[in-house]
Amino acid sequence: MKRQVAGLRWLVIGLIALATVINYIDRNALAVMWPAVSKDIGADKNDYALLVTMFMVAYAVGQALFGRMLDVIGTRLGFVISIGIWSLSIAGHALVRSLGLLTLLRLTLGVSEAGNWPGAAKANATWFPARERALAQGIFNSGAAIGAIVSAPLVAVLYVSIGWRATFVVIGVLGFLWLLPWLFVYRSDPDAHPWLSEAERAHIAGEGAEGSMQPVAGYAPGMGALLRHKQSWAILISRFFLDPVWWLFVSWLPIYLSETFGFDVKQIGLFAWVPFVGAMLGSLTGGWASGALIRGGWPALKARRAAIIAGGIIMLPPLLLTMQAADPLYAVLLIAVILFGFQVAINNIQTLPSDYFAGGAVGSLAGIGGTAAVAGTLITTWLVPAMTAQSYAPIFALAAAIVPLGVLAIWILGGREAPVAGPITIPTKGQ
Repeated sequence: MKRQVAGLRWLVIGLIALATVINYIDRNALAVMWPAVSKDIGADKNDYALLVTMFMVAYAVGQALFGRMLDVIGTRLGFVISIGIWSLSIAGHALVRSLGLLTLLRLTLGVSEAGNWPGAAKANATWFPARERALAQGIFNSGAAIGAIVSAPLVAVLYVSIGWRATFVVIGVLGFLWLLPWLFVYRSDPDAHPWLSEAERAHIAGEGAEGSMQPVAGYAPGMGALLRHKQSWAILISRFFLDPVWWLFVSWLPIYLSETFGFDVKQIGLFAWVPFVGAMLGSLTGGWASGALIRGGWPALKARRAAIIAGGIIMLPPLLLTMQAADPLYAVLLIAVILFGFQVAINNIQTLPSDYFAGGAVGSLAGIGGTAAVAGTLITTWLVPAMTAQSYAPIFALAAAIVPLGVLAIWILGGREAPVAGPITIPTKGQ
């Protein structure tokens, strides 16, 4: 008798969320241990900004590269290549004796870690009907927050116990351990997976589902055609403006705590995880909220827009208040609210590629969306050292200014109907 696994789609997205936890442990380890690493290799804050820049440039390239690669070779193999390379890269940090080698390893880490995001978007489009996608995306995105939550204390404990070089080796092993269940569980996509019941296969396809919004079968535009849709530009522009807020805290929170409040590695470990609890809750809340609205009869895009607007509104007051935060606990709690709102919004923005287009274009659009996000992030990364010479208030003010621009892009360019149909020479009503 053929083996069947109930709720297989949730197991798949759970594994991808776990990969995302590992992804964030790996990328955050350098920031947490930077006071010790920089001392040993003779680096400073400007060198750290350069490393963040190199990582983000590579990450931008990797988003577009893996986005297209995943559409060609599939989700299963795409994840194997991505996590295999990034695990080798982070383990290789143990060999660092100079800024040059560290820069090279941050480049390979950035390229390979980028594959996780278009891979998750493609899996989401492949394994979930429209009304469940935002929740599935929220589960995946919560992995980023959980990774950020556990990385600071985990890395700090490992650093105190075995030093920073051995810590990089230990966290590098985690990715290779993840590959074992992934290869065992993800035998194929839903159309041919031997463990998938016919009932779940029909559920994924949206058969008989009220409010189903499946992309037009067979319409998978190439990159040029994809960029002629204003819906694509809504995603690119919104991510260009919103993602820098997330990366500001992912990349600079430990440095902010060190410079503003005089924290050492152990104190960073005690405080730096707090904001990402807010991010985790925002991921799940954003996904649940738009899904609940869809189940209540709202059109999917209207539900996504409502959640995105709500997330932007939540972010603004704490961004302004953080400019004057004089107590570390107050500061990290404000940042937790900021990241809650960010994840409510971004979770729904990242779901839009699977709402608009068939599976053959989802990875590509998610990938170039990630590239646009990195382009915006690079600008803030270059600005941080100059704008934080006296305090971090100016960079927080900049973050507050760009949030409305990201939300407006979805409102103005996102269209009122989905999926997007081709050809695009005669636009459909409301697009």
